Amino acid sequence: MVDIIYLTVLLPLLGFLINGIFGTKIKNEKVIGIIGSSAVGLSFIIILLSFFQTLALPEENRKQIIELFTWINAGNLNINIAYQVDQLSLIMALVVTGVGFIIHVYSIGYMHGDKSFWRFFAYLNLFIFAMMNLILADNFVLLFLGWEGVGLCSYLLIGFWYDKKFEKSTTSEAGKKAFIVNRIGDFGFLLGMFLIYLTFGSLNFSEVFARAGASGIPESTFNFIALFLFIGATGKSAQLPLYVWLPDAMAGPTPVSALIHAATMVTAGVYMVARCSIIFVSAPAILTVVAIVGLVTALFAATIGLVQNDIKKVLAYSTISQLGYMFLALGVGAFSAGIFHLMTHAFFKALLFLGAGSIIHAMHEEQNIQNYGGLKKYMPATFTTFLIASLAISGIPPLSGFFSKDEILWFSFANGNILYWGVGAFTALLTAFYMFRLVYLTFMGKERIAKDKNPHESPKVITTPLIALGVLSVIGGFIGIPALFSGEGGNKFEHWLEPIFKNAELKLAHYQTYPHSTEITLMIVPIILAVTGIMVARSIYLKNPSFADKMKSKFYGIHKILWNKYFIDEFYNWLIVTPIYKLSESVLWKITDAKLIDGTVNGLASIINSISTRIRKFENGIAQFYALIMAVGIAIALFWVIFTL
Repeated sequence: MVDIIYLTVLLPLLGFLINGIFGTKIKNEKVIGIIGSSAVGLSFIIILLSFFQTLALPEENRKQIIELFTWINAGNLNINIAYQVDQLSLIMALVVTGVGFIIHVYSIGYMHGDKSFWRFFAYLNLFIFAMMNLILADNFVLLFLGWEGVGLCSYLLIGFWYDKKFEKSTTSEAGKKAFIVNRIGDFGFLLGMFLIYLTFGSLNFSEVFARAGASGIPESTFNFIALFLFIGATGKSAQLPLYVWLPDAMAGPTPVSALIHAATMVTAGVYMVARCSIIFVSAPAILTVVAIVGLVTALFAATIGLVQNDIKKVLAYSTISQLGYMFLALGVGAFSAGIFHLMTHAFFKALLFLGAGSIIHAMHEEQNIQNYGGLKKYMPATFTTFLIASLAISGIPPLSGFFSKDEILWFSFANGNILYWGVGAFTALLTAFYMFRLVYLTFMGKERIAKDKNPHESPKVITTPLIALGVLSVIGGFIGIPALFSGEGGNKFEHWLEPIFKNAELKLAHYQTYPHSTEITLMIVPIILAVTGIMVARSIYLKNPSFADKMKSKFYGIHKILWNKYFIDEFYNWLIVTPIYKLSESVLWKITDAKLIDGTVNGLASIINSISTRIRKFENGIAQFYALIMAVGIAIALFWVIFTL
């Protein structure tokens, strides 16, 4: 199956072409949905069989390169369309196609009746095609093709309902914001690629990483390469300071939020940093920057999530926060832990978004959780699965989020310092609080539902994917049980990825070892903090709702700052957007364009017109006048010849 891994890329492309070209003629929603879903489902089956085939091979033979054809051959630059099958790419591909298939099936029910149903599935398939190129690529250029492809699909899908109002603008404006902010990060990524080629003379992973592991290259060079690559990651994975596009991306349909902005695309930056682990460990200063940015982003986004009332906005800031955890893991050298959390996060965050979509569907597009309450009795399946996902993201054992988050917190202490662990643990408390604030205000307590809403459980085509993701959220973490409890076999997930990060980990400093009692203590404390967050949320929003209003009034200033997201968008508008608009209007338009460019063109036209007007007077149609002109011309020519001899 590994030999035909390229089909996992081509099948979604085929689905995109069929639905994109013939969708208006097919018209039948079920046929369109089956075509789109089957393309991804078949890709998942191929990836799954390739996984088991690779698992049966000796560890040293598990990496395989499937070359299709030469793409670019210019001078010393040789780029192939080739796919790398190894432990990391297989894990990522399983997540993308597995979760992607579930979301495609869900979308058949969620998007029912939409006038552009065919276009939605075409875009989803195109996204899977781009994402598979990104994660299976064996070189930076092909990875960048997928990188830009998912950015394009993000723009298309965020603005899918291009005429729909979103807050103070439209969904198309939100799509443009995502596209432009990502271009900033992508420019950094391009600079990193240019510097990689100048340094190593190649853009193929195997050659670059082999030479990066050798000595002789200055650390400053690695610092610049790693910094530029990380700038790209901050854009794609919504980290400070380029996170601002992701909350607005919630303007798109909810399946888009689940697939692109929770489970797959936003993890591209995490994957890229992990894939380039040997480069980042060779730049320890930048690796520290990665850890700090991730930690600050996790805390920053969690505080904003405390007060948001739009159900999708709460989940958006939760996504930013969890991505911060992943970068914290990468920054302290725990690459396997970061990828492990990427996988478990895909399960429970996709479930949360799809659950939110089920609620929005039942509440006839109402997204304000202040207008919910008591939905548990109307939507039991949605409630149960949403509760499982909320417990998982809060780090409650034995659900998947507990194992991956515990790994990150442990390594942030063992490989980092107590401050990393402390801030990470406190953020876990905030996560549990705002997630169960969401649960209590949505499903429990007093009903605040408008009379015209008539909530009801969603159809099976929507609830079945929720149940599937709920099962994954429960059992998904058991493949990464800490070595402390898993005996001689150790952490199986970490062992699976060990060959990928072996060279990088050899270059890391030798960290201090700690007794098991320390690890157990540091495992129990975050659980206690998470339970505390849940209980505090219960006492406020379920037992004493008026207390929340009192606290809001008492801490009005803090609440205003959090409600307005620290005024970061306003600051960016003041510092960057408004000056650019003013510069564009007053200088680039009115002076450069209107006066210099248009003035030059119009001036030349005016001069030519003036000359033409004067020359035209000689064309009067009188033969005698023409003869006179000829005679004068001949006389002038004769005089010129005589006096120049």
